[in-house]
Amino acid sequence: MDSKSDNAPIVRIRPPGKWEIIDFQELKDYRDLFFFLVWRDIKVLYAQTIMGFAWAILNPMIQIVIFSVIFGKVAKLDTDGIPYVLFSTVAIIPWTYMSEAMSKASQSLVAGQNMLGKVYFPRVLFPITPVLAKLVDFSISLLLLIAVMIYYQVPPTWNVLLLPFLILLMMIIPAGIGLWLSALSIRFRDVKFAMPFLIRMLIYSAPILYTASSIPDGYRLIYSLNPIVAVIEGFRACLLGTEVPWQFILPGTVVAALLLVTGAIYFRKMERVFVDVI
Repeated sequence: MDSKSDNAPIVRIRPPGKWEIIDFQELKDYRDLFFFLVWRDIKVLYAQTIMGFAWAILNPMIQIVIFSVIFGKVAKLDTDGIPYVLFSTVAIIPWTYMSEAMSKASQSLVAGQNMLGKVYFPRVLFPITPVLAKLVDFSISLLLLIAVMIYYQVPPTWNVLLLPFLILLMMIIPAGIGLWLSALSIRFRDVKFAMPFLIRMLIYSAPILYTASSIPDGYRLIYSLNPIVAVIEGFRACLLGTEVPWQFILPGTVVAALLLVTGAIYFRKMERVFVDVI
């Protein structure tokens, strides 16, 4: 027998264990494919564009200008004494990442359905890929945020040490929602049409255009269960030096973790029927 065939790797496909949510060893084995999918998303996003990665700054900048004019100058919403451009910039940068990562993740399985029935690989790679790929845009857009902070002469404080945790939380939210919606979108293509409405509702459900302090006390407990509130208010506290809003961060973190765990469970449960329904 050929020695090469004797040394060929053996891949065993088995059903997941009762309590097994994600097979991390399997993800490690397919890390090269994971890297390729992330790199492909990054390259395809700005392929054949004139401005290239400059869109990562232009996209949030346009939103900041529009919101600052409409809600800052015309509506004159209260921002707790923070200039509205600075107030909105700190919120729109992470919001843009989360909204785009959620949209891409929700349609990742449908967009990659041609691969699903041809070769085996961990299907969870699809919804997780946009979560990592969009970090490139987020990193570039941070330059805009830094420029605005320098313009308004905002000095860094010790709160900035909380920023890595908030970035992780910012990634967990679209990952959890993406796992749920990508699995649902395989069976119900309505998800594609519902996503724009969901994004619009979410932008008004979080303190992106207004302050969390404007929410009546009787509704703040329910309001704190929105994990996006934790990210937005946390970013403002980290970068603007305001008081850390633990009353929003702690409940939001718990909800985000639940979204990720339950999303992974549901995705794992539906994974066996993906090929049958595409």
